[in-house]
Amino acid sequence: MALFRRKKKKLETTSMQHGVSLITVNDPTSVVSEQFRTIRTNIQFSAVASKLKTLLVTSAGPSEGKSTVSANLAATWTAQNTNVLIVDADLRRPTVHRTFGLSNNQGLTTLLTNPEVKLDQVIMQTAVNHLYALPSGPIPPNPAELLGSERMDKLMQILKNSFDLVLFDVPPVISVTDAQIMANKVDGVILVTPQGLAEKGAVMKSKELLEAVHANILGVIMNRVHAEGTGGYYGGYYGGYYGTDDKK
Repeated sequence: MALFRRKKKKLETTSMQHGVSLITVNDPTSVVSEQFRTIRTNIQFSAVASKLKTLLVTSAGPSEGKSTVSANLAATWTAQNTNVLIVDADLRRPTVHRTFGLSNNQGLTTLLTNPEVKLDQVIMQTAVNHLYALPSGPIPPNPAELLGSERMDKLMQILKNSFDLVLFDVPPVISVTDAQIMANKVDGVILVTPQGLAEKGAVMKSKELLEAVHANILGVIMNRVHAEGTGGYYGGYYGGYYGTDDKK
């Protein structure tokens, strides 16, 4: 990992206001943080036959929490002294750089369009131990083409060999084809579904689209779950993880 040991960026409160909430870092003893640890364990057991090296997090539609889930899952995984890379493959509405207070002048799009750019120029170590980030870089005019390129395939192989886990944050499934393109390249896919917001038809359509490209759907993370008897949302965030056999 020496190749990617760059100066850590301090997580500023102001930068977090423009990214997503890293509750697993800011409040690791909270109920929600414990839920993320449980989700991590469930995901690991769901793929016990083959080790997960690449994981994709998406949702049916926009603003359903997939970026928050991906960032917190990545941070949670590092508690096992696992070197994790979170890749902002949402080349339309990127958030990773804001969440971790990083520059987005260069990133994934730079690597894919400029062969002279090296990994250690764009991959940055975050303020979370063992967690590295590859921002999206400048928003390109052709996101789907870049993600589906042969250069992307080669880059993914390099990243798999360099980190214990590579987690991709991609656009929603129904909005654009990016998620389908990437789902076919990774070891497992997680679908984020907010209770009471996501339409059943949209979730089922997302499942169909992912299955059409032979994606390995590990399960669903249902967020914004209402806690019975509390009059509020469970920790304000996440209710649990449901394997593919439990989603009908």
